[in-house]
Amino acid sequence: MPLLDGFGRIATDLRISVTDRCNLRCTYCMPAEGMTWLPRADVLTFEEIDRLVRIFVSLGVRTVRLTGGEPLARRDVPKLVEMIAAHDIDDISMTTNGTTLAKHAHALRAAGLERINVSVDSLLRHRFAEMTRRDALDSVIEGLTAARDAGLWPIKLNCVVVRGTNDDEVVDFARLARDTGYEVRFIEFMPLDADESWSRASVVPSSEVIEAIDRVFALERIVRGTEPASVFRFADGAPGSVGVISSVTEPFCASCDRIRITADGQFRTCLFALDEIDLRAPLRDGRSDEEIAAAIAAAVERKWAGHRIGARSFVRPSRSMSAIGG
Repeated sequence: MPLLDGFGRIATDLRISVTDRCNLRCTYCMPAEGMTWLPRADVLTFEEIDRLVRIFVSLGVRTVRLTGGEPLARRDVPKLVEMIAAHDIDDISMTTNGTTLAKHAHALRAAGLERINVSVDSLLRHRFAEMTRRDALDSVIEGLTAARDAGLWPIKLNCVVVRGTNDDEVVDFARLARDTGYEVRFIEFMPLDADESWSRASVVPSSEVIEAIDRVFALERIVRGTEPASVFRFADGAPGSVGVISSVTEPFCASCDRIRITADGQFRTCLFALDEIDLRAPLRDGRSDEEIAAAIAAAVERKWAGHRIGARSFVRPSRSMSAIGG
């Protein structure tokens, strides 16, 4: 039985955070200091994650993405990839900041990882350091090279665009896509930062990003299914693509097929959900797969129509992005 919600959407894409820890401190995500990490005992074990994947697959999930925090901050993640890849799924991927990807890329591919998303918010070393509070751009570039060499493809770059910070680099990112074949995704800045400094004025609308690129490199829209990004190819046939994820200005909630598990085993039906369903407790209390599946299905059935960013009724989630999992 598929995971059908009250608005006719079917959940098929599962995002699993394997850790809340991260070696960067991105300004739009985490404070510079003072993060309180989950106790190790609260984090799901690989065996618990594997069991949940089995249950979700039985409910119709077809794709799995590992996230964090920074997933490669957790030891032996290739082992988890191998466990998940043994299930009947169509695709397994990972979102990483790329700083240690060079060390792990070949092991991840050998374990069954198919593709990689790498968060890169600036191509300028000084600005990258300002946005992440770490001087690590060279390591990320090295990781991208290693990922391509290992056969992790396509490679997608995720760039959170912040007004007055890196919005002048969107054409440079498009040029990089043309030169490398990477798929660049520009993400609107969302109110999920731990400092709660987000404001609408800091959001660069996706339409503005596409217009800026199109003035330099003509673009053609690609029609895709439930992917959150609106994707464009280069009209002259150059490799690569650019896309925009317009969570703030043009929400795609009506076609959302994504669900999430946090590192401590809480099930969220939306990135901005205000409620979570505890899956860790029934896992550790000896509940059956059928009982856990029923709780998951009931939660999905209650999924709301969508977030209300910009509305007076909008309420920020209590967790920031790093604690939820991208």
